[in-house]
Amino acid sequence: MGITLAWKAIGIFDSGVGGLTVLKEVVKTLPQEDTIYFGDTARFPYGTKSPETVIRYSLEIASFLVKRDIKLLVVACNTASAVSLEALQNELSIPIVGVIEPGARRAVATTRSGKVGVIGTEGTIKSSAYAKAIKRMNQEVEVITRACPMFVPLAEEGWVDNEVARLTARTYLQGLTEEGVDTLVLGCTHYPLLKGVIADVMGNGVKLVDSAEETARAVAEILRNNGLLRPSSEKGNHHYFVTDVPAGFIRIGNRLLGEKLGDVYQVSLDDNRESEEPKGEAE
Repeated sequence: MGITLAWKAIGIFDSGVGGLTVLKEVVKTLPQEDTIYFGDTARFPYGTKSPETVIRYSLEIASFLVKRDIKLLVVACNTASAVSLEALQNELSIPIVGVIEPGARRAVATTRSGKVGVIGTEGTIKSSAYAKAIKRMNQEVEVITRACPMFVPLAEEGWVDNEVARLTARTYLQGLTEEGVDTLVLGCTHYPLLKGVIADVMGNGVKLVDSAEETARAVAEILRNNGLLRPSSEKGNHHYFVTDVPAGFIRIGNRLLGEKLGDVYQVSLDDNRESEEPKGEAE
């Protein structure tokens, strides 16, 4: 049974394109694995939606991916990870990995001063999901959070290493350096693209925790422990589904991945049917 299951794909979903940074790390860590990525671009962003709505969206997407015979589900959206994991675990029999727990675990293991900073979108910071996860693991750790909403448009525009990015990072992060944090969690899937600028502002004494990297490590560990890894000699195939016109997803996705996406299919979750023709290039 394990051999058959091992050849199934890893499913990954996000409210939009940001989760592609998680996909990138999963592919880097497990190049032999097939992946199916789902971006709910028609209903992005999730951070402004009610928990009930996000849970409903997450269950709809999980159903779509399970019908495509995945062996593990990665919730690559911080908002969905914060509110939907329990509902997904109640519905699905396959392993489920969110992006919050792996990042929180690494932060607790990394900090020496006991002061951890967390940056994310307004929705993620308001949910206190990272702070709660860190406190569950170590009550003594002090968690200092900052919402950094401008980082997402900067990342999507490709403005990750210019004066605008540096000024924005200094404005957001100066207070964290003054608080004395020695570990900083990048609590949004877009933020790894700004890692260089963030590291410069925070200084050498602060370790950055990339939730995308930690999530990929967690996925590899679960598959390995369950005998679900494909042979390392294989090369994985990658498929993409979105709920809105693919052009914008492809344009930003190419930038996030640093390479051309393959075919991207537009689908409707109402009937789980994809459009007749994939879109391979941005218009």
